[in-house]
Amino acid sequence: MIRILFFILIVLALGAGFAWLADRPGELSLIWQGQRIEMSLMVAATLLASLISAILIVVWLVRVVWLSPHSISRYFRARKRDRGYQALSTGLIAAGAGDSALARKMTARTHGLLSADQEPLIHLLEAQTALIEGKYDDARKKFELMADDPETRELGLRGLYLEAKRLGANEAARQYAERAADKAPHLPWATLAALDYRSQTGQWDEAIRLLDQSRAAHVIDRKEADRKKAVLLTARAAEKLESDPKGARDDAQAALKLSETLVPAGLIAAKALFREDNLRKAASILEKLWKHEPHPEVARVYVRARSGDSAIDRLKRANKLEALKPNNVVSLATVAESALEARELQLARAKAEAAARIQPSEGIFLLLADIEEADTGDDGRIRHWMNQALKSPRDPAWTADGVTAPEWLPVSPVSGKLDAFEWKMPVAQIAGPVEDGNVDMADEAIRSLPPVAIAHHRDEPVQKPVEKVVETPVKATAPVKVEEIVEQPAVKTIAVPVPTESVIVPETVKTETKPAPAKTEEPVVEPFFGRPPDDPGVRNDSAKPLEKTTFRLF
Repeated sequence: MIRILFFILIVLALGAGFAWLADRPGELSLIWQGQRIEMSLMVAATLLASLISAILIVVWLVRVVWLSPHSISRYFRARKRDRGYQALSTGLIAAGAGDSALARKMTARTHGLLSADQEPLIHLLEAQTALIEGKYDDARKKFELMADDPETRELGLRGLYLEAKRLGANEAARQYAERAADKAPHLPWATLAALDYRSQTGQWDEAIRLLDQSRAAHVIDRKEADRKKAVLLTARAAEKLESDPKGARDDAQAALKLSETLVPAGLIAAKALFREDNLRKAASILEKLWKHEPHPEVARVYVRARSGDSAIDRLKRANKLEALKPNNVVSLATVAESALEARELQLARAKAEAAARIQPSEGIFLLLADIEEADTGDDGRIRHWMNQALKSPRDPAWTADGVTAPEWLPVSPVSGKLDAFEWKMPVAQIAGPVEDGNVDMADEAIRSLPPVAIAHHRDEPVQKPVEKVVETPVKATAPVKVEEIVEQPAVKTIAVPVPTESVIVPETVKTETKPAPAKTEEPVVEPFFGRPPDDPGVRNDSAKPLEKTTFRLF
């Protein structure tokens, strides 16, 4: 475009010049070798322009003829290079598609048309072809050659890193990632890989420094960088909590500024403040976390903030948490646990049943079993709640890569990924926790609760009923055998020797702690939820009648 404009400007200038000469006519006289030549000024200008043009044309023709061998060789060389690049492109596409035969064919053709020194992508094509053919050693050698070349260093390091990850050589993969991060900190994969490896080895300061560099280079998104830095600060604070509570508090609070919902950071900050007797600020941090999303660990730390508090004081703090987040499963469960410790059994039962109706889970039914044991001590009712716990969804836990941990960890023990743990249900359930089916299951579990077999408190002693049976007197001149058919396995007759002309009064004592249910018009049948090893179980009426048991008088 610029050349066209330049040509137009030259033509306009020539036209303007000739027009100017035409408006100012004149005569030009030239005496050369005794001859006088006269002409007008316009003719002289035209002859001069024609002469210059002719000279330029002659120079161009001489240049073309002189440079024609070089031009011809350059033409064929360019044509050959174009064919080589076409073969290289086709080979890379074939390697990406997994066509090893075509990729190998294009590799050979590319070698015949291009030089590997001039085009380093030939090494990439060879490495990709070796990978799809299963020749991993050849591919690794090609990646090493690429890593030594400044133009393809990053590409070769990435190939070596992926090969090391495939072989499980984590130490080699770490070295390749560190080398790539040092040479090219703008590469996201190298930065994230080096960050994960430094986190796995506990090099929190180095990891934070690398993360700050990546954030300054705009390699990682700002929101993601803030989250990862908060996790790293929390991990460093967890290490400092025992030896340096003040440093742990500063790191945890800095983490909370970057991520306000990071529960582990809030817990560490609160524990550090508790050690400094700053209960008000610690409680404020925990309450802020609780308002965002109730968490059992937050409730546990908040309720047990002071070690010297009584069970009633802990119940009051649990009630305060419930007031901050009412009608919540975690809030109700926290109040139920505190009420159980305070021996407020009716309150504990009411809160636990309400939590079960909102979201039935394994922990809620186990809590109901503990309440039942403290309240009635009825084994049948306890087994009922435990059976419901087996059928209910599991409680949320810290989960990463399908593995649960008792406490939060900054790095996954499986994949080594930073910030992999989440508070969620470990195993996916068929039905969600808030569906109508689960709510109906909780209501049915509460309605089907068997009646109390023994109406006494767990701590009270059980009085065993004694029945006295008067039998016909016998003479005790010699030991006599008394035979009796035992109708129930829990009843036995004990006979003692007495003097002659006296009455034998055997005692029938039940060995079970629970008496037989009273006979009514509609007998109550208790459901069977399994039994411990020493439980006689349910009597089978279809079995053979028991044989007679003989007792010898002493």
